Amino acid sequence: MLSRMLFSLLNKLHVVEKLAESRPIRRAAQITAYAITKAQLAGRDASERVMRSQTLRRLRKVRKTFVNEVKEGWKDGPVSLPKYVYRKTNRQIGKQN
Repeated sequence: MLSRMLFSLLNKLHVVEKLAESRPIRRAAQITAYAITKAQLAGRDASERVMRSQTLRRLRKVRKTFVNEVKEGWKDGPVSLPKYVYRKTNRQIGKQN
């Protein structure tokens, strides 16, 4: 019953306007806007620090090197293993069974 009454009050435009003009609601909106702005600035600063860090540069360099090596390997085609490596591998597998 209470929720129905509250819902009906909030659906009336003049009640909502009167609440929006009240000091506590305006202050709550100001505090919320301040907190959101501070959080955005802090997040932006943190992301800029990460982007400038040496670690990220190193990771990018490692990634670039890895991708280039894979591309080169792909161009060279499949590599066949020498027979002695194949035989050794088969013997090790046979011993495990």
